[in-house]
Amino acid sequence: MLRKSVAAIVGTFLVLGSLSTVADVSAAEQITIGTPAPRSSPWGKVFRVWKAAVKKKTDGKLKLKFYWNSQQGGEGAMIGKMRAGQLDGAAVTAAGLGKIYKPTVALQTPGLFYDWKTLDRVRDSMTDEIKAGAKKNGFYLAGFGDVGMYHLMSIGREVRVPSDLKVMKPYRLSDDYIIPTFAQIIGFTPVPMTIPEILPALTSGRINVALSPALAAEQLQWAPQCDHLLDKTMATGIGGIVFSQQSIDRLAAADPQLAKVLTKTGAKAAKMLTKRIRKRDAEAYERIKTRMSKVVTLSAAENAEWESVFAKVRKRLGQGTFDAALISRIEKLAGK
Repeated sequence: MLRKSVAAIVGTFLVLGSLSTVADVSAAEQITIGTPAPRSSPWGKVFRVWKAAVKKKTDGKLKLKFYWNSQQGGEGAMIGKMRAGQLDGAAVTAAGLGKIYKPTVALQTPGLFYDWKTLDRVRDSMTDEIKAGAKKNGFYLAGFGDVGMYHLMSIGREVRVPSDLKVMKPYRLSDDYIIPTFAQIIGFTPVPMTIPEILPALTSGRINVALSPALAAEQLQWAPQCDHLLDKTMATGIGGIVFSQQSIDRLAAADPQLAKVLTKTGAKAAKMLTKRIRKRDAEAYERIKTRMSKVVTLSAAENAEWESVFAKVRKRLGQGTFDAALISRIEKLAGK
């Protein structure tokens, strides 16, 4: 396992390092990047390889500085700091992407995608408009980096049908666009919080439901607090590597080649991240299943209840949160 991990990291390094070395410049430039991911996580490993590759290929003229574990605040706070020029970039989930270009979050509406192939097909058709929307709002999207498939975990009791959530205590991220609508349709009140607040809330009993990709739940220590797992994919967790456009422009003014290395290696890192995380998330899900006291498998009727709620959520989201035509277009592309 260790040899495979080292080989994967070395392989990523070689891909990122395939760009030509830039010309010498008089002073080193630093790009600051915030992320909710822990330094030692699978995300952190890719980011550290990216950091080393940038330093090597620019002879130390460009350096990446990462702030791990939400040190720069929640995703909304990081996006705000990027707008203010206090942070150059961030690796964010859909919550952060929504602050940059809101229609992107529609790709994470529940019940749309149950496999990565379908998500890729739909997202590829929207990538140009998402990048254009981000640029119009002052941001540069280097690439997408998926987070994993969302699953529902709980403490103390199982969740079989949507109405079970009425007597549970789920959370919602403070910057989430979708869960509030989901809660309205079902009839429960989620507890708003940031990512760093979730683990202590689970251990204290303030919340007892976690909706998360398996790998994220494992790395952030949420999964060990739970004892029930619903064996149904709720949604695909998307994310991305973004920079403020002003940071890209500043770097390009200092040396266009440095900006080229940053954006190209950022795109490479996003692709490597997506490939690695998808695999690791599937592996984490299998591990979590073996550790839960109970894994809930739905009957056809119970599954139909979830699908009915998902359809209602998408319809409601198209009545204000997103444009109705956007929801309709994504549903059609997804085969709904």
